[in-house]
Amino acid sequence: MKTDLSTFWPVILDHTISTLIMVAITLVLATLIGLPLGILLYATAKGNILENKVLNTILNAIINTVRPIPFIIFLVALIPVTRFLVGTSIGIWAAIFPMTLAASLSIARVVENNIVSVDRGVIEAAQSMGSSKFDILFKVLIPEAAGALILGLTFTTVSLIEFSAVAGLVGAGGIGYLAFTYGYQRFDVTVMFITVLILIILVQITQFIGNKLASIYTSRL
Repeated sequence: MKTDLSTFWPVILDHTISTLIMVAITLVLATLIGLPLGILLYATAKGNILENKVLNTILNAIINTVRPIPFIIFLVALIPVTRFLVGTSIGIWAAIFPMTLAASLSIARVVENNIVSVDRGVIEAAQSMGSSKFDILFKVLIPEAAGALILGLTFTTVSLIEFSAVAGLVGAGGIGYLAFTYGYQRFDVTVMFITVLILIILVQITQFIGNKLASIYTSRL
């Protein structure tokens, strides 16, 4: 069964907007969780300003356990939890929950890795000037690593676009749902091509904006 493209564009627009909503809300929530989690990962590591071996080991164990799981498996495995918390296992909000969990752990690792790359001489200089631990974390380390963090968040956003497409396979809506329902199941190559093209465009726009923001921030240093 072929799709009548002359009447199909509103459907494409609707599902594209659904994808953008999923990605935007998830990115905000995941950043709010992942940013402090990444800072805590760094700060509690051995030799750092809030060293705590037990807490650091627990956080690393959680992240190292969840991150390698393919998102489609993670998504399906969380369906009972999603249904309990959200009230449904389909739709945008049902997808946002597992996407947020997966993305927040990814962001936490990105934040930790980028802060680790900051020259320790900067930390020692701040300590010599009497800066508090809070000031070192939020007024020294974060600003120093901000350019790299922007690129890291850009990479995460691209991953979220991929996650949203995967979530569409289990009824979350968005471009993935469109590709699967109208393209794959109906053997409609044209719809498949259009959905892939939209995803490529979204990724390109995201990467361009992220690179631009990182470049602007770095040039001001």
